[in-house]
Order: sequence, then structure tokens, then C-alpha cells
Amino acid sequence: MFNLGNLLKHKTVILSCRIILGSVFIFASIDKISHPEAFAAILHNYKLLPDIFIYTPALFLPWIELIGGSFLIAGIFVRGSAYILNSLLLIFILAITINLNRGINFDCGCFSTIPGENGSTYFLLIRDMLLLIPGAMIYLYYKKDRS
Repeated sequence: MFNLGNLLKHKTVILSCRIILGSVFIFASIDKISHPEAFAAILHNYKLLPDIFIYTPALFLPWIELIGGSFLIAGIFVRGSAYILNSLLLIFILAITINLNRGINFDCGCFSTIPGENGSTYFLLIRDMLLLIPGAMIYLYYKKDRS
């Protein structure tokens, strides 16, 4: 008999979720690490932080994404990495939602620091919400092999 719960917990499904989510975050970090000034300008356009607090997240956030994504794929600190990346997704969702409600048109800087290359704001919101699914599955169902 088919059991969705067992399928979601299967190690191959969880491994696929780790690879997908890890790859997304690694890919998202590369341009931001290469262009921290441009990423700082994008964070400034969110209009959520005072100017003095823009540069620290612009420098460290991409590295957190890179390390968290790499750890997910490598199987290192998997649940902790999933927790951190899910927390980032929730922060991104909140920031996008706040700016949608304000009517502010902005570029998220998710995968590129080049203006206009990240898609519509509603698409970004839906995409980040969908990325929470594999993140939650990893956090809830990951079991380290005990060989």
C-alpha cells in the first residue's frame, strides 16, 4: 500500500531535497560574493535596515548561503544547515511581503546583482515559499545513516 509519509522520509527523497536546496543556495551566493557592493545596494533598496547595518549582511549573508548549501550537499550538520537556510527563507519571505505591501518595486538580488534579472516579486515570494518544502522535509526527516 502507498504511504506518502514513508515516501517523504525515504533517504533518497531527502538526499534529493538536500542536493536541490543546497544547489539553489550555492548558486544564489556566487554573484553576491563576487559583487558585495552591488549586493549592499540591493539590500539598501529593500528599505528595511538603516544604512549603517547594510554592509554586514551584504558581506556575510552570501557566505552563510554558500556554507549552508555546501554542508547540505556534503551531509555535514544537515539539520542545522537546513534550520539556518529555512530561517533565511523565512526572512526573505518576510522582506518581500513587507515591500509588496508597501508597494515598493525592488530587485531581490537573489541570484544576480544585475538589476532586472531576478523575476517578478510575486514569483520570488512563491519560489521562496516552495523552497521551504524541501527545507522542512530535510529538517524533519533527515536521519544520519548509522553504519
